Amino acid sequence: MKRRLHDLGLGARFAVTGGREGWVRTLLTALGVGLGVALLLGAASVPQLIEERATRIHARQPFSEGSDKNTGHLRASLLYTDADTEYHDDTIGGRMLRSASASPTLPPGLTAIPAPGTMAASPALRDLLASPEGELLRRRLPYEITQTIGDAGLVEPSELYFYAGSAALSTDSGALAAAGFGNIGEERPLDPMLVVLVVLICVVLLMPVAVFIATAVRFGGERRDRRLAALRLVGADARTTRWIAGGEALASAVLGLAAGTLLFLGGARVLGPLGLWSFGFFPGDLRPEPWLALLVAVAVPALAVGVTLAAMRSVTVEPLGVVRGGRARRRRLWWRLLLPMTGGLLLLVVRRLHLQPNALAPVAIATGATLVLLGLVTLLPWLVEAVVGRLRGGPVPWQLAVRRIQLSSGTASRAVSGITVAVAGSVALQMYSVGIHDDFNKVTGADASRAQYTVLAEYPDVKLAEKMIDSFRTTPGVRQVIGTVTSYVTRPGAVADGDIRPTTQLTLGDCATLAELARVGSCQDGDTFVVHASDDVEQNAWMDRTARPGQPVNTAADGEPGAAARQVLWTLPASARQVTARPDPSGEERHGIYVTPGAIDAALLQDVARTEAMLSVDQRVPDAAEYIRNTAARLDPQLRVTTVRTVDRDRQYAGIRSGLEAASLATLGLIGASMLVAQLEQLRERKRLLAALVAFGTRRATLAGSVLWQTALPVALGVALAVVGGTALGALMLRIIGKTVTQWCLFAPLAGAGAAVILAVTLLSLPALWRVMRPDGLRTE
Repeated sequence: MKRRLHDLGLGARFAVTGGREGWVRTLLTALGVGLGVALLLGAASVPQLIEERATRIHARQPFSEGSDKNTGHLRASLLYTDADTEYHDDTIGGRMLRSASASPTLPPGLTAIPAPGTMAASPALRDLLASPEGELLRRRLPYEITQTIGDAGLVEPSELYFYAGSAALSTDSGALAAAGFGNIGEERPLDPMLVVLVVLICVVLLMPVAVFIATAVRFGGERRDRRLAALRLVGADARTTRWIAGGEALASAVLGLAAGTLLFLGGARVLGPLGLWSFGFFPGDLRPEPWLALLVAVAVPALAVGVTLAAMRSVTVEPLGVVRGGRARRRRLWWRLLLPMTGGLLLLVVRRLHLQPNALAPVAIATGATLVLLGLVTLLPWLVEAVVGRLRGGPVPWQLAVRRIQLSSGTASRAVSGITVAVAGSVALQMYSVGIHDDFNKVTGADASRAQYTVLAEYPDVKLAEKMIDSFRTTPGVRQVIGTVTSYVTRPGAVADGDIRPTTQLTLGDCATLAELARVGSCQDGDTFVVHASDDVEQNAWMDRTARPGQPVNTAADGEPGAAARQVLWTLPASARQVTARPDPSGEERHGIYVTPGAIDAALLQDVARTEAMLSVDQRVPDAAEYIRNTAARLDPQLRVTTVRTVDRDRQYAGIRSGLEAASLATLGLIGASMLVAQLEQLRERKRLLAALVAFGTRRATLAGSVLWQTALPVALGVALAVVGGTALGALMLRIIGKTVTQWCLFAPLAGAGAAVILAVTLLSLPALWRVMRPDGLRTE
């Protein structure tokens, strides 16, 4: 063991004392390893980042009065109401606050409750309000900024958030009482289908990183082999040379660990505040789990040494040079098929046993998917050798590329193994996410052509409804207002014990509005209607027990049984016509009693349930949505403005998809960087050969074409293998959750991405190619 440690140390010294060329090789390898380590550390930080975000969110959630084992009885110390809004494509969170005691509990990040007419704003919101882009938002938030919310009160640096003071808050107007902050609400558990998706994402994103690190430590293998031959000449045996080579890889891996750590820390400071894909973080929150960081620190050097020792077993290093024993032994296929077959069988077992997402199922799914993807990596060298070995003839650039791959098919395969894994995993992810799409994207039934925005008052009144309708009709960009006031009415009189008092809705609106909600036919102010549901006989029978033309209803619908219930009677006219409801723009059918303003005194509506305005806008008017939100904020900050959507996306599913997009881009960048680094290393190794070809009259365009084909041919084979393997893996993953494949052609965009990577790598390597083809590349010392 001591001897092997000495050999590793000797190899490490060769790596850092081998002159300029040795340093270039070491730094290239360290750069490749560093890119992978940075992504691994980022993945290891995800659990801590999620926990920190959850802690920040819970820390500012208010809780009501109650008892606490440490402080005893907790009493309300402030009133609050949510005042969230949207501006262009950004969500702006906020709350209105009012002190309810002499020393109210403060939300995190505040030094005092803002006085009425003032607010505390996050740094990002303060900058937005001060910029020309925030002009319309300043009209909606016309408060003086007297405080800046500290980091403790924000989820991420780029968050748009505010606390505004208000003297008008009261429990009667819908405000809630809070005794403090730090409420931990119930979290919805992750759906089993999303558990499988998360596990698959982790495997797909981390496998290319591991493959790339294993490839990076083999950069410069040909030059290293020649130097090791010199060591054999001075007396080193074959085993010693292998461990010395492992020491060189170890030094590069350790430097790569350091470089990756610096890239990780620098990337956290740069990317965290940017809020990419609506996801930002404080750099201090992105901390790797200690055991995962330790695993990376141990696994990367161990992987570097292990891969090098395994690679050196296929090379015979003799005192006079590197001997490869003539024709290389053909690669065997049978053991390469065992890995994907074993992974597929394991996934089928998961399906057969109906494993739920407990501690065992994710491990089994991750192991099966890893074996399938790893099997594709081992199959690629065999496929490249089998296909390229049969190619003959063609243009000169093609022949040069094919001959080079035939001489070193392993090097070509290793360079594209990362993209093979990434494309295969991406195909499987796309198939899986499309297969479960309908489970997390519900069709709402809304008709966005009739109305695009809904304004709802949580604690409404009739006067507010009148102001809403009048104000929105004069708002720029609004073409039509469907404004309604909904209340509940009951059948007056005694109710037997244990019986339920008949109840139905009463909707107040003008004729144009009612025509959007029911098939009323002719209508004029003063008309009334009894509106039945289109396909619910039982509901209609229940409603008819209250809505009786010519009979009174109680508009003070407190729902209490007995004759002593509060009575505010109004008689439904005998002329009320029976009509059928139609879906409103949000897709909801509203049945019950419909009345126009001339048919009832609005003051009789004692218990208003909902005041709502549905707005149709002219999309040609710029910022029509912002004008609507400004009008709503001016009427009452508690008004909620929502967009009418035809499809409702599950938040957990949408969040995972957004994270997948971000991580996929990072992985794609890593793959491109790995191929570029490998290409530059190969050009550097063949500098004398390329310079000699140019000296003999070979055109530069011919050599550039050969470089393109050397990259394109293995990638094309790798992508073809990835499409087959990824499609099979995606089908297996869908089978686990009982779904079927809905689309088989999802690989086309991914194949295009592979072609784009080839083109980008070739273009970026051309400057280095022109440089190594100079005549001075023939010099030697």
